[in-house]
Amino acid sequence: MRAPLPARALDVLMDRTLAPGYSRAGLALRRRLPGWPVDPLPGSLSGRHVLVTGASSGLGIGCVESLVELGATVHMVVRDELKGGRVLDQIHARRPDADLRLERCDLADLDDIRRFVSEMDLAEIHALIHNAGVMPPSRAESPQGHELSMAVHVLGPVLMTELLRERLHDGRLVLVSSGGMYAQRLPADDPEFRSGDYAPAVAYARSKRMQVEMLPLLADRWSLDAITVAAMHPGWADTPGVQESLPRFRRLTRRILRDEVEGADTSVWLAATEPAPPTGRFWHDRAVRPTHLTPSTRPSADEVAEAWAWLRSAAGVD
Repeated sequence: MRAPLPARALDVLMDRTLAPGYSRAGLALRRRLPGWPVDPLPGSLSGRHVLVTGASSGLGIGCVESLVELGATVHMVVRDELKGGRVLDQIHARRPDADLRLERCDLADLDDIRRFVSEMDLAEIHALIHNAGVMPPSRAESPQGHELSMAVHVLGPVLMTELLRERLHDGRLVLVSSGGMYAQRLPADDPEFRSGDYAPAVAYARSKRMQVEMLPLLADRWSLDAITVAAMHPGWADTPGVQESLPRFRRLTRRILRDEVEGADTSVWLAATEPAPPTGRFWHDRAVRPTHLTPSTRPSADEVAEAWAWLRSAAGVD
C-alpha cells in the first residue's frame, strides 16, 4: 500500500533532518503512519537458513533474536567463539526453541573466509546479513594488508557472498551500512586510507560509502543468481561500537538511541518480507532512501569504475 502524501512528506522530513528520523521516536512514529510495510508473518522463515555476521554483539544480537522469532535457523558467524557461545546461551535461555548454529569466521581475513566457506556443510541459504563491523582507534590492517574498516565492511562481505552465491541462489543479501556515509565521498583514489590524518569515524564512514556506491554493481553481478541485494542503515542505535568509539555522541543522544532490535528491524524485514524487495536499493526504516543528500558527495563515473576495479582486485573476485 502506497502511503498518503502527508505521511510520505512527514517521513521524508524526518529522514532529511536526521535526528527525528534516526531516533527510536522516528521509528515509533513511522510504525504508526499509513503505508508502513506489514511485518513478516510468524513462522515465515521456518525451515530456512540465515547467516548473520557479527552476531555476538549489538545489532547482530537484535538481528538473531528477531530472525529466531520468525522461525529461521540462524547461523551466528562470529570472530570470537567464546563470546559468541555466551551470547548463544543467553538467547537459548530466553528462547529454548531457538535453532542456532555457531560459526567461526574473521571477516577481516580473506583466507579465513575461504576456509569458512569450504568447510560449511550447508546446501541452501535463504539470506546472508553482513552486520560485522569495526572502528579501530588507529589505522590497522587485515592479514592481507588492507585497511581494517574497508576489509571488514567491504572486502570480506563481497568475497564471502561471491563464494556462497550458488547456495544463496534466489535468496537475499543485506549489507548493514551507516547514515554516516552521507558525509563522505567515495574514496576511489585512496580506498586504503594511506593519505592524510587517519580518523576512526571517517574511515568507518568511507567504507560504508564504498558499500553503497558499489551496491548497484554488486546487484547486477549477482542478479544472474537471482539474489536480492540491499543495503540499509539502522539509524542511531545504542551498540557497543557507539559506546566504545563515540562516547561523546552517546552522552548527547543516549535517550533517543534505538535498542538492538529496533536498529536491526529493517535488515530482518529485508530478509523476510514477501515478495522480495527490489534489488540494488538503499533502505532505512523499511523504505528506499537516497544515497546522497548533497551533490558534493556524488562520484563521477570514472571514480566508480576505479573503485570497482580496486574492489574486485583486492577481494580477489575477478
